[in-house]
Amino acid sequence: MARISLNQTFLGTMFVVVSLFLSGCTSSANNRYWGKTVAPTDNVLRYISGSEPESLDPAFGTGQPEARVYMALYEGLLEYHPKTMEPIPAIAERWELSPDGTEYIFHLRKNAKFSNGDPITAKDFVYTFRRALSPELASRNANLGYYIKYSEAYNSGNMFVKDGDGQFLLAKDFVKETEKKASDTPEAEPETKTESAAANFGAATEFQTFINAPERLVVKGSEKERAKQLEADPKLKAAVEGKELVPVTAENLGVEAVDDYTLRLKLYQPAPYFVQLIPHQLFRVVHQPSIERFGKDWQRVGNIVGSGAFMLSVHRPYDELVVVKNPNYWDAPNVRLDAIEFYPLEESTTMMNLYKGGSIDSVYNHIVPPAWLDEIRQYKSEYQDHPEVANEYYSLSVKKPPMDNLKVRQALSLAIDRYALAQFRKTPKPLSNFTPDGIFPKYDEARRKVFGERLKAENISVEEWSKQRLFDPEKARRLMTEAGYPVVKAGNGWICPTFPVDKVTLNYNTAESNKAVAEFNQAQWKQNLGITIPLKNMEWKTFLPFRSGVQYEGIARNAWVGDYMDPFTFLNLFYSPQNDGATGWHDPKYDALLDAANKELDEQKRLEMLATAEFQVLQEQLVIPLVTQATNWIKKPYVKGLYPNPGTLHAWKFVYLETDPNKWDTNADNLMKESDPQVDEQIRRVMATMQK
Repeated sequence: MARISLNQTFLGTMFVVVSLFLSGCTSSANNRYWGKTVAPTDNVLRYISGSEPESLDPAFGTGQPEARVYMALYEGLLEYHPKTMEPIPAIAERWELSPDGTEYIFHLRKNAKFSNGDPITAKDFVYTFRRALSPELASRNANLGYYIKYSEAYNSGNMFVKDGDGQFLLAKDFVKETEKKASDTPEAEPETKTESAAANFGAATEFQTFINAPERLVVKGSEKERAKQLEADPKLKAAVEGKELVPVTAENLGVEAVDDYTLRLKLYQPAPYFVQLIPHQLFRVVHQPSIERFGKDWQRVGNIVGSGAFMLSVHRPYDELVVVKNPNYWDAPNVRLDAIEFYPLEESTTMMNLYKGGSIDSVYNHIVPPAWLDEIRQYKSEYQDHPEVANEYYSLSVKKPPMDNLKVRQALSLAIDRYALAQFRKTPKPLSNFTPDGIFPKYDEARRKVFGERLKAENISVEEWSKQRLFDPEKARRLMTEAGYPVVKAGNGWICPTFPVDKVTLNYNTAESNKAVAEFNQAQWKQNLGITIPLKNMEWKTFLPFRSGVQYEGIARNAWVGDYMDPFTFLNLFYSPQNDGATGWHDPKYDALLDAANKELDEQKRLEMLATAEFQVLQEQLVIPLVTQATNWIKKPYVKGLYPNPGTLHAWKFVYLETDPNKWDTNADNLMKESDPQVDEQIRRVMATMQK
């Protein structure tokens, strides 16, 4: 296969970039395609995936660049539908849900194998789940699995409490006192766990009896944190004193291999969204023997054993990552591509010119520069502009001054003109809420109702409140002054001489678009508040733990693409002490409200409860919402089965290269509606297993 090497051809690429940039916006609209458009003869897809992956461990990486590669190398119980991202069968042929919504039974296909030929069984999934949620791995995605019974306790290194008779203390006896269940919100009623309706669901096993028993009391594992927890609750302290503390272990997790091809997952309460989360990278099955044999080197070429439609062939960091078709994949005869070459790039102009020159077949989302959009949009067979289940925002270090002052956070948010930002970026839309508008219509309706009720006391409509949040520089200056940092007139502008700019930095991961947005907002704060906030860019791999650990002071660029099609995928970012909100904020009452919402069987009531939680996030100004993104990427018309789905996550097994120009895509606007007989047949066959 003919590869491009980003390091070896750097000078040549730069020459192409310069020459094509000079002519890039002068292509004739009469041309049918933008640039060189010839289907490859080697059946290899060349795709620019974004930043160099932080890790090839699917339980560790959290970004989209990694997720795109994981979807080639690994597979889970379920896979994302290529258009809708709804869950469809993968290694699991079918699944069942218990009447009370707390227990899943997955039936695995018997011909699934790892890339080295080892069979994939339910025990491999037990290992995968336990590893992903282990405190040793410290996955930043671990909180996605917290509705699995005892998963949060295990991931946090917490303890059960056993009395002298060998009996464990139960959570229901301390429901009002324990931090996890504490809540004075009327929506979140105390949980009184009894024998679940799932007790007779599926095959009866000793583990099922244990996992369906009333939930055990859990206390902090850290001696310091436990002392603080007990001091705050005299009843709990008295009950725990003199008792044996037993560590929560991997074996306590609500995950069981009933037999080689039957997997049981037990949740501690219903979670309507959970099955949509199963295709997530965190739960894609990994190969225990190779991980244990090679240790930290298990991800290297030659060592790594995958479970997906492709396997790793070449990995030159910051240059290229090549995967080739996995002959041991259970559905290998229907995988159309021979290989995929992933190229890690972040510079938009370089990507666009590699694409125009015919070296690349497709790029990832948010790539077309604003200056090129009017040109690229004319090429209807290539430009992908569809709604995205994503937002873009700034996280705030709310525990560090001056960001610990609510009015400072509100002022910085109100001083940004989202209308101007969206116009500057061209494809996004202004965002006043945290969960993006227009993706979940039923939730939008519930949110409007809830926000309207909460705003009655302020005598303001939802429309006016939302408009105000998008830009209100006068109120921003007033709030900053009230916070103790007077904003005063100076000539034709404003100054805020006492604001501690030495304690605030706007941090972002290196990318041309991120820099442009940072500079735009820096100018907004200067213009509307008289504050010049320093900018700092960092490489993606370094930036992720820096942001997640809230090591930054001030502001950190953030964005989220939903892991599944439910608003909880956004609100979950602030759930649990180990949340991925990157703000340092946690509120047990917020957790309890989300828990209560997911217990609610009435869909409308559940959505209203989720909207109540979002209102709290907005009122406390934990983040600065900026925009709702659009997909904004391009692909050659001969690339088929690669859809602009809401998450821009592609099930590569459905992608193929069409050599017949008469069958090429002609209108990307209709791509999500049009039928592709080959892809449709693949999906039909997969879905047919659910009828067994």
